[in-house]
Amino acid sequence: MRLSIHTFVIRTRHHTILVDTCIGNEKKRDVPLWNDLRSDYLLRLAAAGVAPEEVDFVLCTHMHVDHVGWNTRLQDGRWVPTFPNAKYLFNRTEWEHWKATEDENAGEVVRDSLLPIVDAGLAEIVEPGHTLCEEIRLEPTPGHTPGHVSIHLGPQTPDAVITGDMIHHPSQIAEPQWASRVCWDPDLAVRTRRAFLERHADSGTLILGTHFAPPTALYIESGRGGGLQPRLERR
Repeated sequence: MRLSIHTFVIRTRHHTILVDTCIGNEKKRDVPLWNDLRSDYLLRLAAAGVAPEEVDFVLCTHMHVDHVGWNTRLQDGRWVPTFPNAKYLFNRTEWEHWKATEDENAGEVVRDSLLPIVDAGLAEIVEPGHTLCEEIRLEPTPGHTPGHVSIHLGPQTPDAVITGDMIHHPSQIAEPQWASRVCWDPDLAVRTRRAFLERHADSGTLILGTHFAPPTALYIESGRGGGLQPRLERR
């Protein structure tokens, strides 16, 4: 399956917000393709009109390696926050789980991408369902990880939802029982996904997949035979 890894930039009337920060540069990872990466992430962010100093909030749907990497960058041999003026929102359930991990690879992620944020005083521990502002709130979507959240965009009924890894690939709309092998609780992940799909089917809610290869936006619609199917939004 073809996947990609995204950061979403959200601009409200008052704030610039990033959702998920991809893999990060110069970090030791157990995935060869991601190990000691040298990418042009910050240049691409600048091309989108965002300087690191202008970011007000960083939201991570969860704390897996490919969602928190650019939380920090290497400077004079130390990991420092990439977005020095931002508040990084840490879901309490997710943070409590990962800060106690005994897994060596996950521990490396904690040390280079999460603890430097805490040490810099930029982490804000929030509860599941936290509302950032009128237009943005976190929706608990556990299963892939204990404190996984999706991001609602819009005041009451969401206009759009950023899925995180609650859905990895559009095929899971038609086959919600398919679970990633890295899910913390695959059965819970499937139940969460089914409930989400039923809630947003035929609703007009735009679904933004954190790992959907372009086009990354789609709608969930009823299909023939009672199932669900994606309708891609090409913009």
